[in-house]
Amino acid sequence: MSVTNGEGSAGQGEERCFLQVYARSSQETLRRCAVAVTESTGADAVVRDAAASLGLDPSKRHVLVEVREGEGDAWPLPPADRPARRFLRWPRSAQARHPPSEGYYFMLEEVGEDDPAGLDNRGFLPPEQDDYSDLCRLPVLTEGKILDALRRRFLSKKIYTYASNILIAINPFRFLPIYNPKFVAMYENHRLGKLPPHIFAIADTAFHAMLRKRVDQVVVISGESGSGKTHSTNFLIHCLTALSQKGYTSGVERTILGAGPVLEAFGNAKTAHNNNSSRFGKFIQVNYTESGAVRGAIIEKYLLEKCRLISREKCERNYHVFYYLLVGASEEERKEFKLLEPDDYVYLNQESLNLEDDELEIKHEFKRLQQAMEMVGFLPATKKQIFSVLSAILHLGNVTYQQAENGEGLDVGPPDVLDTLSSLLKVKMELLVQALTKRKATTANDTLILPYSLSEAITARDSMAKSLYSSLFDWIVLRINHALLNRNNMETSVPNLSIGVLDIFGFEDFRTNSFEQFCINYANEQLQYYCNQYIFTLEQAEYQAEGITWRNVDYTDNLGCIHLISKKPTGLFHLLDEESNFPHATEATLLDKFKQQHQKSPYFVPTPVMEPAFVIQHYAGKVKYQIKDFRERNMDHIRPDIVAVLRSSERGYLRQLVAAHPVAIFRWGILRATIRTLAAFNQAGRRRAEKYPGGHFKQPLSVLTTGWNLVDSSSLKFIVGLTLHNHPSRCLLQLHKKKKPPSISAQFQSSLNQLMETLKKAEPFFVRCIRSNAEKRDMHFDEALVLKQLRYTGMLETVRIRRSGYGAKFTFTEFINQFQVLLPVTITTPQKDIVNLLQELGLDKNNYQIGKTKVFLKEGETHKLQEALHKKVILSIIALQHWFRACLARKQFLYKRRAAVTIQRCWRRFHDRRRWKAASLIQIIWRESHHRVEYMQRRDNFKRMQLLAERRRYAQNLQLHDDILCFSVTSPSHTPLSNQPLSQVKRTLKISRATRVQKSWNSSLDREITDTNELRHLDEFLGNQINDLRNRNKDLSSTELIFLTATNDFREHVKNMYSSPVRKPSVAYKGLMTLYQKKVETLAEPNQKAEINLVVNLFQSILDGFIRGEIKKLLSEARKNRKKSKVPLGHMFNTYQVTIMQNCELCGNFIWGMEKACMCNSCKMVCHHKCIPKIITDCSTRTTKKPGTLHFGVDIGALTTISSPVPMVIEMLLVHVEMHGLYTEGIYRKSGSAGQARELHQILETDPKTACLENYPIHTITGLVKRWLRELPDPLMTYNLYNDFLHAVDLPQASEQIQAIYHKLEELPTAYLDTLERLIFHLVRVAREENYNRMSANSLAIVFAPCILRCPDASDPLLSMKDVSRTTVCVELLINEQFRKYNEKMQEIQQLELAEAFAVKQLKLLRQNTVNISHERKFKGLINEGPQTDMRSLSIPTENTLIERIKSIKQEK
Repeated sequence: MSVTNGEGSAGQGEERCFLQVYARSSQETLRRCAVAVTESTGADAVVRDAAASLGLDPSKRHVLVEVREGEGDAWPLPPADRPARRFLRWPRSAQARHPPSEGYYFMLEEVGEDDPAGLDNRGFLPPEQDDYSDLCRLPVLTEGKILDALRRRFLSKKIYTYASNILIAINPFRFLPIYNPKFVAMYENHRLGKLPPHIFAIADTAFHAMLRKRVDQVVVISGESGSGKTHSTNFLIHCLTALSQKGYTSGVERTILGAGPVLEAFGNAKTAHNNNSSRFGKFIQVNYTESGAVRGAIIEKYLLEKCRLISREKCERNYHVFYYLLVGASEEERKEFKLLEPDDYVYLNQESLNLEDDELEIKHEFKRLQQAMEMVGFLPATKKQIFSVLSAILHLGNVTYQQAENGEGLDVGPPDVLDTLSSLLKVKMELLVQALTKRKATTANDTLILPYSLSEAITARDSMAKSLYSSLFDWIVLRINHALLNRNNMETSVPNLSIGVLDIFGFEDFRTNSFEQFCINYANEQLQYYCNQYIFTLEQAEYQAEGITWRNVDYTDNLGCIHLISKKPTGLFHLLDEESNFPHATEATLLDKFKQQHQKSPYFVPTPVMEPAFVIQHYAGKVKYQIKDFRERNMDHIRPDIVAVLRSSERGYLRQLVAAHPVAIFRWGILRATIRTLAAFNQAGRRRAEKYPGGHFKQPLSVLTTGWNLVDSSSLKFIVGLTLHNHPSRCLLQLHKKKKPPSISAQFQSSLNQLMETLKKAEPFFVRCIRSNAEKRDMHFDEALVLKQLRYTGMLETVRIRRSGYGAKFTFTEFINQFQVLLPVTITTPQKDIVNLLQELGLDKNNYQIGKTKVFLKEGETHKLQEALHKKVILSIIALQHWFRACLARKQFLYKRRAAVTIQRCWRRFHDRRRWKAASLIQIIWRESHHRVEYMQRRDNFKRMQLLAERRRYAQNLQLHDDILCFSVTSPSHTPLSNQPLSQVKRTLKISRATRVQKSWNSSLDREITDTNELRHLDEFLGNQINDLRNRNKDLSSTELIFLTATNDFREHVKNMYSSPVRKPSVAYKGLMTLYQKKVETLAEPNQKAEINLVVNLFQSILDGFIRGEIKKLLSEARKNRKKSKVPLGHMFNTYQVTIMQNCELCGNFIWGMEKACMCNSCKMVCHHKCIPKIITDCSTRTTKKPGTLHFGVDIGALTTISSPVPMVIEMLLVHVEMHGLYTEGIYRKSGSAGQARELHQILETDPKTACLENYPIHTITGLVKRWLRELPDPLMTYNLYNDFLHAVDLPQASEQIQAIYHKLEELPTAYLDTLERLIFHLVRVAREENYNRMSANSLAIVFAPCILRCPDASDPLLSMKDVSRTTVCVELLINEQFRKYNEKMQEIQQLELAEAFAVKQLKLLRQNTVNISHERKFKGLINEGPQTDMRSLSIPTENTLIERIKSIKQEK
């Protein structure tokens, strides 16, 4: 979409956008045209303009259809509709060009006069008005209409529906492919209700509400068992962690995702209603920093169902982890943990087990559990300890009892089970048998040991198993919380934001309901009361307090049922505690007390006298509870003898499980390890003293005199303090306390009350999960069951109050702060000004009300206000731009006027003074002409004398340096020195005033350099020439010093050119010669201007010789092309680990959790790695090309190839700036001529090869560089990674910022990364010449940040203005980091050059000395042919060593 303002067909102040309208021809091909519309343009005008543009028959009737394939909708628009408004509701990815491949577009369809059946047959009529994504939009509000709307959406696989801001989720009992990462990105930062309902929309809304309001959020997930609460929680946590992973992640997200499978394995089980039923409640509180990054989490658990371990209903199973371990363990693990088959365990064979069908899935889940435990931080040794305890619990169930032969006590067996238990628990056999068969009774004077009866022994055995498993579960939750803890959470001064997710057990009504179901249903009653308070009571109370017009909505209040269960002193929980403390109380007396106290209560339904049960009228219906085992399960007794046996175990891990206080055990373990270490040191010292009785040695304990503070237990103490109410068994493990421990019901009430207090402090979001059928059939809708759930949750009343209520509430201060742009500058009476504003905007008076202190608006009116605010902000920005441009024009005008006045004044003064000096000037000229004749004669004589002296000195130098090894000017061969005979070595370079330019040299300068190796050879050649000049034994003249300095600077420029990682050079030697001349002119002093031509001519002669040598060398060898991997059809895939089950978009198979998958960075396609060769479609976000353009405003992927990784136009512009503009002041800060910029832009757009950049000023070239970057459809640092780069800048440490930025740069497409790398390298070169061009790294970042790191078009304009400083810092960090790396490389190269020069000098001296000695001996006649050979052979090893060293230095350089 392209947007303009103001001038054209749009009215003043309105935005104009271009809609792409498609029409289908008879050949079933699509044609399109662009129609310019404004927000007020109607659909009839669009149809008329589109039909005229496409040449359709005007006599036929056409209709404009809005197609939204993603939502399954196609809506014909009425003539008065506004297409632009519908266009702005589309996703941002579909608004740019909205091709049909995006699923959002406009279609022009032909219809008949009377019958529109043609549209209906082709699917272009909207569905019946029964498919509503929000139940508040139903025209008729009844239970039947709500049920019918949910059924229609469910059967079309739309399981999510809104009721205002409440999400209704119906469990389909099937995995639907709507949870891929692309859905997370699609719902990110979108208003709730703009896109189809989804669980990700709730997560995104809660996340951004937390960041915007700085208030904690909570998502309450409720529903009965089997309604899908656990899956909804997993999806929520997955989305929340994905939203926080911006730029740099701390690893907490990975731990949070790993905690879910661990808790599910140990706390979930298969029931009659649900295959993955949570048998405990959990509250996950994810903590965030103020920037939105996860910094820790806390998991609180509630009421683990321990009785499931020993007994269950028919067709139900034990906890998942037992089956995972027995089926998925390897043979070695089975031997180590002494595992049996599942049918061999009493605790598992109570139901009809059939694990063959689920064997593969169970093995996969066991692998997933092990991976999740590693993610949480469990070491392999810890996992073995956990599995050993699980095996011991299963073997405990196989312990049997029988009456002893002597009739006293019980015999326990079988022996092999006892041996296994003793081995797994590391306890003595005698103590274990005694704890399982006898108990200790303490009297006033003595301690008695009494045998158990058979029922008491079985109870003690089962109590031991339940206590072990409960302690193990508590310990796992404690370790997970410790892994999720962040140190900042322990500091109260650090600001903390959080989002809580409540997944508590659903309402249960089984065939047999006991104490656990009673507690679970009480928790659901409390949760229902909280929802009613927030939705009905508090909402209506606020309306009445504000004095607005409102009619109360009646709803079912369940406060009476809560009082029946928990109110003191006659509540059922309190009566249960009283009866549990009476020594002679029974279940019958407890039931009688219930009936006696509450027989008149409407919520307590009486039962027959002889039936041991009672009935409670819950909000979800009547539930019958069996009174059996109520007292026993409420107290949860565990004998002190059993605790003592477990604490005597040799396993420290087992002692931790049954410890009364984790921190104390932790400290005791440290103290015990310290004492053992001291003992080991003392024993080693004694052995050494015995071995060396008279020796002197240091005390062995001196090493332990410092560093005693080895472990900080404050974090563990912090976690235990937060979750102390989640450890109901801890108080039962304290053996020596006389006070009775609180009952299970009392502890459960305490933890539930604390949870309610936490929920009241946060802003809630509600997710109502509904079970679609009771048979767990996939995609089956049981209307009766769904209607029952809708009734007891009060959905009809909820929709009624949401539809008639006001979704947006602002205090006057909040309204003024948010919409201050729309209000007057000075606000005297806020209420009156707000009313005037709402009336001016034309809002419906029935949709808003003004209270005493607040403004109440419905959702539609709030959206209108937001649109008006957005439009006002855009107009204000445009006005600011106009004002700023006017100020700049005024400033330039004043400057030019002052300049004109100054020129006029100087001209007048110059004209006057010129007449006054005319006479004296004539006299001066006559005198000078007289003296000049005399001077010319003397100068000619001096020249002849100097020429003779120069020739004589030059001949002496040639004779002196005849044996120096260097490369000749006319033969720049790169042959190794060892292969070049001494007789063929050319004479060295010497600067002479006789140097002149030859005509043949100029012709060779037209050659262009297209290979980096040629630049590298030129650098080495010039380095040899400089080293040769420095090694002379004479002092250098001022001219030679200029030559050396200029050549060194020129070599640095050459290094920059061939050091560019992605750049392919394309520069002529003529340009290099021009750059060298500029450097010489910069270095020369005012009195040395005459030496400039001499130095330039000398360098040109050297360059000519090098060019000839390179031409000969290139004739014998071919250039090598750089290899580059080809990305399939424009996709850029990254590998990531899947956390929730997804489906492959190519083969359709599942991608299981913890497997590796590939995801395209651009179009978010997800598939298996093996399916990548099957791709047949291009990447939709990288292959689009803007029509009508060739080089500007085109995606970089369409402008690059394997041989040209950087677009041609930008490469040409950057090379020209580097050759001609590095020393220009304000090179990127000043702007060029607009006319010349348009002319050059036209040439570069049509045929860049014909452009002659030398004909244009350098500021025009730099302006086109910035324009090319600004017109990219996707900036170099792409829109998808914009927020990631900003989050990276927000990190506290500079090293973390740089690491996060470079981590995100790796995710850029290859073409974008290559172009960005070339641009940053260019900016580093500009910044290095800051002394001349006055462009620092900060100045360059200010100029280029808006060009390469732009805010997405649909973002809030005010937000993009606030991000300017952060984007500038991001680009400045990139430039500074590359600048630092560049300087380090240059220093390394200089050191290598010095080492190379030293080695070459040694080689020359070695050869020179060898030749001189040989000549001297021959002359004196002291040697013959044999000794001469020996002398040469002596120097060969040293010479070869030097040659190899020179080669290695060149290769490294």
